[in-house]
Amino acid sequence: MKHTGSILIVDDNPDILIAARLLLKQHYQSVKTTDNPFDIAGIISKQRESDQPIDVILLDMNFSQDSISGKEGFYWLKKIIEQDANIVVLLMTAYSDIQLAVDAIKAGASDFIAKPWQNEQLLGAVAAAFSHAKDKQQVGKLTRQKHGLNQALNTPSFKFLGQSAAMQQVFNTIEKAAKTDANILITGESGTGKELTAHAIHQASMRSEHTFMSVDMGAVAQNLFESELFGHKKGAFTDAKADRIGKFELAQGGSLFLDELGNLPLEHQAKLLSALQNRQVTPIGGSKTIDIDIRLICATNDNLEQAVVDGRFRQDLLYRINTVEIRLPALRERSDDIPLLVDYYLNHFSQKYKRDLTIAAGDMTSLCQYSWPGNVRELAHAIERAVILSEGENLDVSSVVGNTTSNVNSTNNPIENNNAYDTFDLEALEQRTVRAALTHHQGNVSHAAKALGLTRGAMYRRLEKYGL
Repeated sequence: MKHTGSILIVDDNPDILIAARLLLKQHYQSVKTTDNPFDIAGIISKQRESDQPIDVILLDMNFSQDSISGKEGFYWLKKIIEQDANIVVLLMTAYSDIQLAVDAIKAGASDFIAKPWQNEQLLGAVAAAFSHAKDKQQVGKLTRQKHGLNQALNTPSFKFLGQSAAMQQVFNTIEKAAKTDANILITGESGTGKELTAHAIHQASMRSEHTFMSVDMGAVAQNLFESELFGHKKGAFTDAKADRIGKFELAQGGSLFLDELGNLPLEHQAKLLSALQNRQVTPIGGSKTIDIDIRLICATNDNLEQAVVDGRFRQDLLYRINTVEIRLPALRERSDDIPLLVDYYLNHFSQKYKRDLTIAAGDMTSLCQYSWPGNVRELAHAIERAVILSEGENLDVSSVVGNTTSNVNSTNNPIENNNAYDTFDLEALEQRTVRAALTHHQGNVSHAAKALGLTRGAMYRRLEKYGL
């Protein structure tokens, strides 16, 4: 049975072409020949278009211009590699020596064949070349898949927008810090865009072509912390049915984003600090350490300096993670950005749900006057909800502002204060808003968290914090 694959033989000696074709045709389905090296590029293109790409080329080193030096062969070898690096080239010459063979391999040839050849020698060399070609194609496929996966992982759901003075300062800090490998700590309230900031840092860094790996530390079970970050070996513990690669290793060469870092217990903080200091991790159940090369980006809505004072966070870890700190302003601190954000999310969700909606100037004013305790995340979810619920051509902002404020101020709300927003106590506002969301969604934590623009883990922490 003949092997699949295509071979091209290039030689100015017709006897060589006939002999090589007759031999190889017995073993391979497609064998092309030409006595003119200027035909190579056209044959490669034509075969690719016919879905029978050339896998291996047998290339003579000497044509009419120069009969002994092999310079022409090296020239055409370079041209072939430039056109398609996956093609494997075997160089042939009647004037062989050791140095010429060494130079041929250095130039990118797979092997060097002396003429006249022994049939078994040529068949063995061609078989090895096809195996090499298959490996190169597989590597190319995996590289493309990895690149596509990296692009998918590195592309955030939304754009990181802002034109206010506060956001311009954030962008300026990102631009300066991203060019370095300094560890960065992003602080700010929930929903201010900490993950988008981390993506922006990664995309502006020298590691942008590599993986951006994100871990929500608040959602990692305590008993799985080491397995999640450092990996484990099969059989390391009861449920370890297979090897697992940790996030540090998966982020190799790229950026590792640790969100909600303030929730990390002290015992795990020590293990994280050790990994960062030594630049090494050891999978659970493993004996071999793995060197790590990552850019660390952390985020928290907690006051870590106060957490250090309270004994909840290690001071040495805080020093390690915040070489540069970026504080994200709450949306109420950059209200100038609200029209920009509303327009962006309105356009985004109108396209997603195939709607054609506009917003009236008065309604935009109402959105700008709302306090947005859930910040940009709340705004995004609110606009999405409004796009879904609106009838006609205008965005119904009553499903955004009116729905939220009425939930907070409703007489059915078990909050004694009839005006939830007559105070500037942020903690009180957050508590009332969380309680209102729970009431509106009849105790459904998942729905309430989505309405507030929070993760389930973040929502549960607030429920515990406020005793709800």
